[in-house]
Amino acid sequence: MQAEHVELQSHVTFIQKFTIVNSCCDAVGLTYFAATPATPGCDVFVSAWRGIMWRTTQLVKGKPMSATFFALVSRMKYIDRWALMRNSRPENLSEHSLEVACIAHALATIANVRYGRALDASRAALVGLYHDASEIITGDMPTPVKYHDHQLRDAYKQVEHEAQEHLLDHLPQDLRPSFAELFSPHDTDEDRYLWQLVKAADRLSALIKCVDEAQAGNTEFRTAEVSTRERVDELCAQFPEVADFVREFLPSYGSTLDELL
Repeated sequence: MQAEHVELQSHVTFIQKFTIVNSCCDAVGLTYFAATPATPGCDVFVSAWRGIMWRTTQLVKGKPMSATFFALVSRMKYIDRWALMRNSRPENLSEHSLEVACIAHALATIANVRYGRALDASRAALVGLYHDASEIITGDMPTPVKYHDHQLRDAYKQVEHEAQEHLLDHLPQDLRPSFAELFSPHDTDEDRYLWQLVKAADRLSALIKCVDEAQAGNTEFRTAEVSTRERVDELCAQFPEVADFVREFLPSYGSTLDELL
C-alpha cells in the first residue's frame, strides 16, 4: 500500500503541473490548452489528463497494472502532427519518429566514417525512435505555443519529463533501466554530441515535411519552410554531418518515384 500511495502521489504531482501549464497559457492569453478535460476544441493535454486519471483510479481500486509500455508506444500512429496547419497529407507521430530514427542513424554514421567520431549509430536510431514518445500522453504541442516564452517552455518540459517517467512506469522493473537511458544522454561528450545530431534529425524531418507539402501545392507551410531552412542552415554550419546530409540527400526529397529510381 505504501508503494501505491507514493505512485498515487506522483500522479497528483503530474496533474498539478498540468494545471500550472494551463495557468501559464491563461497568463499569456493562449487558448489552445484545455482548462479541464471537458473544454471543447482543446486536445493537447486532454489525453494526458484522461490517461493519468484512469491510472490513478485503478490504483485507488487496488487493481494490478500490466506492462502496457509497447501497447502505448503503438499508439504513436494516432497522434497527428502539425495540428494547427492545413495538411495535404496528415503526418502522424509514428511516421515522424521512424524518419527521425533513420536520419539520426545516417548522421551518426557519417560522423563516424567521415569525421572520426565514435558514436553508437544504433543508439542514435533508438533515441530518434523514442524522442517524442511523451507525446503519446501529451499530444503534439505546436511549436509556436511550446516556445511562446521561457515560462511556458519550462513548464512544458516538466510535463514532458513526467510523461516520459509515466511511460517507463509501464515497463517491468527489470527492463526499465534499459529503456530509461533512451530518454536522457549519457554523461559523455560523444553521447551529448549524438543527442545533438538526433535533434538535428528532428529538424531535418520537419523541413522534409515542409518540402513535401510545397511539392503538393500547399502554401500553408511556406513560412514554416523558411524558418525551418534558416535553422537547418545554422545546424549545417555547426555540424558537418548535417551539411553532408543536406547537400547529398535532401535534394531528392519531393521527387517522384520514377525520378528517384
